Amino acid sequence: MSGKRPGAGYLKAALLVALVAACAPKARERALDTYTAEEIFKKGELELETGKRAKDALIYFQEVERLYPYTEYAKRALIMQAYTHHRAKEYPEARDAAQRFLDFYPGDEDAPYALYLMALSYYDQIDDVGRDQGITFQALVGMRDVIETYPDSEYARSAMLKFDLAFDQLAAKEMEVGRYYLKRRHYTAAINRFRVVVQDFQTTTHTAEALHRLVECYVALGLNDEAQTAAAILGYNYQSSPFYDDSFRLLKGKGLSPEAKGESWLRSIYRQMVRGEWL
Repeated sequence: MSGKRPGAGYLKAALLVALVAACAPKARERALDTYTAEEIFKKGELELETGKRAKDALIYFQEVERLYPYTEYAKRALIMQAYTHHRAKEYPEARDAAQRFLDFYPGDEDAPYALYLMALSYYDQIDDVGRDQGITFQALVGMRDVIETYPDSEYARSAMLKFDLAFDQLAAKEMEVGRYYLKRRHYTAAINRFRVVVQDFQTTTHTAEALHRLVECYVALGLNDEAQTAAAILGYNYQSSPFYDDSFRLLKGKGLSPEAKGESWLRSIYRQMVRGEWL
């Protein structure tokens, strides 16, 4: 009998066929420049909807703009580039594409969305309050631009809501730093932070706590007039707040009560917030 295993020849032949098939030139895909602008655009939309990566749709929108410049689909492809970059979290690229859209089509119906997308590219990068808040400030500026430039657009309301949230974020950062100083008994540094919240962020959710922390700081420093005035403002505006209860007990323990006294910066705040005297 032969020493060869049965089927060994067939195995070699099969491997050879597979190797030849692998090396054979593949059928060429149809070049994009043979498609119409609408067809390429729809390919991009389909890829964006069904693909795993948003970036894979970009090539189609970019090619529409390259192959069919100055057309309606080129315009639509540009705003879709901005959206696709944003969805892929490529925020600088999203802003660049949105800005190009605004430069080329300032009066277009999608211009409000382009400006909103630019602001959103900052807003969606806002992280926890422990990070630097430069991005938050840029988001505020961007949302304000949307509100002021397109007040009647469908994006203005969303921009207002996000503006308020970003504004609150900045106040939260000031509170975080202020608490840090207060915990370490750096009272003057803490007061500076809480003062910013009371003066510049009165409409946020942090004002009541900021006033209470001011009471704590001023009591610790023996500045009773300031402590009492801060508590008076707190009591007038946030009487149901647990922070007012804490401030009231703190003052009572020192034989003091909430009332406007002295002529510090808090007296000006008292006149504004309690008596409505802005001048």
